[in-house]
Order: sequence, then structure tokens, then C-alpha cells
Amino acid sequence: MNGDKLRVAGIFLDLDGTIVDSKEAYLETARIAFGTIGQKMLEEKIAFEIPKRLEQGLTISDFTNGETKKFLRVYFSTYYSITEQKTKLMPNVPATLEVLSQKAKLALITMRYTPKQAIIKELECFGISKYFSHVVTALDTRKPKPSPEALLACMQTLNVRSSDCIIAGDSINDIRAGKAAGAGTVALLSGLFQSEELTKEKPDLILDDVNALPDCIV
Repeated sequence: MNGDKLRVAGIFLDLDGTIVDSKEAYLETARIAFGTIGQKMLEEKIAFEIPKRLEQGLTISDFTNGETKKFLRVYFSTYYSITEQKTKLMPNVPATLEVLSQKAKLALITMRYTPKQAIIKELECFGISKYFSHVVTALDTRKPKPSPEALLACMQTLNVRSSDCIIAGDSINDIRAGKAAGAGTVALLSGLFQSEELTKEKPDLILDDVNALPDCIV
């Protein structure tokens, strides 16, 4: 620490809700998945509640009327097939990554069950793949976040110590994974989780979005 600023050698960033805005993808995915089980699209807030619950391993059976398996089969296949078209960069992300990459090594850690090459292709389409030294998806680990496995693997690959790293993301699993790995934790309010939900996890910092991060790092 230097005053209120962090001195870091490695910065691990989440993807959805942190680097890219995935809300349109979540809405379209929910609409299609509900349609396959004969239901109309529920309230918009339900479409955003579903990925939050799935990330935490919680049930969504109260939304699916006994058709959860069918719903999830369509939900996941649809989401992964439309992310390239339906996600968009958060505002000012390229400029922010440029600054961050000059301060520390960057890695991207996502909970998407997608091959690494697909994520790299998405980053290339956005023109930001050059900023990341390493990319890890849920397929690259035995246990995705909140397990620290992906973070620890990144630390080894980038040759940085846990005490010299931070993870920044919009979900409680980002914070839990960071704490389990011994890294600093930065919660971002740009995704699906609300301030009160993130505050309960006691991250080291809570910021509006990733664009505020450069000012917090030496």
C-alpha cells in the first residue's frame, strides 16, 4: 500500500460485468430458454437473477416449473452461442487496460465454460487481447471461482506472488476466490451484484467500474 493506493505486480480481471456488458446476452438467453419450456419471458430482473444464482450454485426451480434440466440445457448452449454478438465492451475499457498494462501484468479469469481460444477471439474482436498475458476459463480448472485454483495458476504462470496481486470483478465469487488465494480484492458495481451483496464479502476496495482502478494503483 502507498497511502490509499495498491502496489501490484499482477492484476486478474473478470470478463462478464467487468470488461464486457453481458446484460443483453442474459436477456436474450433467458427469453429463448423460457420459450423452449413453454413460458413467456418473466420480468427483466429474473433474467439477471438467473446467472447470479447459477454462479453461486443456487436453484432456479422456482422460475422453471419443473423443467429446470431442459431450461438449463438450452440456457447454456444459447448463452455461449450468442455472447460474441450480444456482448459489448464496457465504456473506456481499452484506454483503462492500456494504463493498467503499464502498471502490472494482466490476466483474464472467466467462469464461462468456453474454450480459451473462443475467449481470446472475443477479446481480439474488441481489440483488447494484446493487454492480457494469460487467459483462464472454467474449462481450464477443476474448480472455477470461488475456488482459488485459477488465480494460483495465473500467479505461477506470471511469476508473481499472491501478496502482489489483486483480482477485480463484479461478483461475490471474484472476491471469495481472491481472498482464498491471498490476493487483494476489488469489487466492481458494473455487473449483476448489488453494493450490499458485495459489501458483505468485505473486499479491500469497492469501485463503480474497472475504469476507476488505475487511480487506485501505484
